[in-house]
Amino acid sequence: MKLRRLFSTLYYLKFGQLFSLVGNRLLKMPYRVLKVNIDLSPSVLTDYPLKPPSVGSDVISFINKSSHFISWNDTTKGMLWAYNLNYMDWLLQENMTFDEGASWIDRFIADLPDNRIGLDPYPTALRGINWIKFITCHYDKISEERLSVWNDSLYSQYVHLNNNLEYHLLGNHLLEDAYSLFIASIYFSDRKLYKRSAKILRKQLCEQVLPDGAHFEQSPMYHCILLDRLLDCCNFSFNNIRHEGQEQMNVFLKDMAVKMLGHLEAILYSDKTFPLFNDSAAGIAPEPVRIFSYAKRLGLVWEKIPMNEVGYRYRCNTNMEIFADVGNVTASYQPGHTHADTFSYELRVKGVPFIVDTGISTYDKNSRRQYERGTSSHNTVQIDGTDSSQVWGGFRVGRRAKVRIVKDEDTELKAIHFGYGRSRTHTRTFTIGSDSLTITDELKPMIPAVNYIHLAHDLKINGVLPNAILTDLADIYFNEATRIELLDEFISEEYNALKPSTTLVVHFVGKMNYCIKTKKS
Repeated sequence: MKLRRLFSTLYYLKFGQLFSLVGNRLLKMPYRVLKVNIDLSPSVLTDYPLKPPSVGSDVISFINKSSHFISWNDTTKGMLWAYNLNYMDWLLQENMTFDEGASWIDRFIADLPDNRIGLDPYPTALRGINWIKFITCHYDKISEERLSVWNDSLYSQYVHLNNNLEYHLLGNHLLEDAYSLFIASIYFSDRKLYKRSAKILRKQLCEQVLPDGAHFEQSPMYHCILLDRLLDCCNFSFNNIRHEGQEQMNVFLKDMAVKMLGHLEAILYSDKTFPLFNDSAAGIAPEPVRIFSYAKRLGLVWEKIPMNEVGYRYRCNTNMEIFADVGNVTASYQPGHTHADTFSYELRVKGVPFIVDTGISTYDKNSRRQYERGTSSHNTVQIDGTDSSQVWGGFRVGRRAKVRIVKDEDTELKAIHFGYGRSRTHTRTFTIGSDSLTITDELKPMIPAVNYIHLAHDLKINGVLPNAILTDLADIYFNEATRIELLDEFISEEYNALKPSTTLVVHFVGKMNYCIKTKKS
C-alpha cells in the first residue's frame, strides 16, 4: 500500500523536480561572503502595505505563538515559526523605528555564519525583499559604511539564493525565489541577474496563473500572498527602469497582476474576506482590501473574472453566499497545499458563517495536520473512512479525485468525481432557491457513506429532531439519512488557534439530500 501511494505521488512530479531533489542533497552550493562592486543608486517606490506588528520590545509573536528571541535556528515552536523569524517581515511593521530595524539587520549579519534556517532559499527570498524595502525607505538615515556592510551581505545572500533555487519544489516556492531575484536585479542594477530572474518569472507566472487569474495551488491565502509580491515587482520595476527590455517586462507584469486581481475580486464574500479552501488561514496574507488599495496606487485597473479553471464556484440568493469546490487538483506536480475536499463548500447566512471549512492550525507533520487535510474535516461525503484524494506526509498527495462538471448554472451546480475508485462514483448537486440551499448526494453503487457538515463555532443549536437540526441562523432538513450524530470538534480560522464547534455526521446509504432554509425575519 505504501509503495503504491509513493508511486502515485511520484507519478505527477516533473523530471526536473526529481533531478533537483537528488542534486540538492549532493551538490548544494555553500554560502560565501562577497563584495558588491556596483555603484548603487537609491530606488524609488510607491507606498506599499505595511506588515502587522509581530516584534515588540520584549516579545516576538508569529502564528499565535510568542517567545523571547533565542536564536535564528529556534525550532521549539515549529519550523513555520522559525521561518517567520527569518523572513524579518517585522522590519516593515508600522511601529518599527529605523534604529530598531537596523539593529536587527546588524544582528542577523553577525549571526549568519551559524544560521542554518536563514540560508534556506524560501526565507532568503522573502527576507531579501524586506531588507530592500527597509533600506529604500530609510536610505537617507543609513551611513555609507553601514550601507556597504548591508549590501555586501544582501548581495551574498542573493548569490546563494541564485545558486540554490527551489526547482525540487517548484510552485509558489520557485515563484517567490523569482520575485525576489527580480527585485534584487533592479536594486543592484545587475543585468545578468535581471535576465535570469525575468526569464524564470515569465515562465512561472504563465504556468502558475490559470486562465481565470487564480494561482494554480488553489489556496485563496497563497493567491493573496503571491499577488501582493507581484505588486511589489510592479512597484520596483515601474519606478526604476534600469535594464534594456524592462518596459516590455512591465507590460507583462501589469497584465499578470490584472488577471490575479480579477480572480481575487471573484473569490471574496461580500465582506471582502475569502473562503478557507485548501491551506488557507486568516491573519497571514495581506487583506484583500489592502491589496486592492496597493494596486490602485500603482495605477492598475481590473475587472472581476468569473471563476472557471480554479474549480471554485460562487452562488448566492437573498440571504446566502455559497462557495463550492468542484475542481480537480490543478497544481498536479506540487499539491502540497491541497486537501481531500472534493465537493466541499462554505455557506454564509445573512453575512454570518454558518457551514465552514475547518481550516488549518499547523504545518507540523502530525495527526492534526493529517485530519485538517482529510475528507472528514470538510463538508462532503466520505466512504469507508478513506479520503477522496490520498493526502499524506504533511504535504504529499498520491491518488487524486477526478472531477467532471455536469451542470454549471446559476440555480444548479452538479458534478461527479471518481476519487474512491473507478467503480465508485459520487455525484453532488447544489440547488439554490430564493431562500434555501439543497444538496443532493448520490453514490454508485448504493453503498453506506457519511456526510460531514461542520458548523460555525459560535452557532447556537436550538433543537435536534430525528430529521432536522434547528439553529438561530437557519434550519437543516434531512431526507433519507439513516442516522445523525453531533460531535464536539474544533475548527481553526488561524494558525495555532482552535475553536470549539459542532460537526454533524450524517449516515446514509446510496442517496440522500438535505435542505438548508433561512429563518424568516
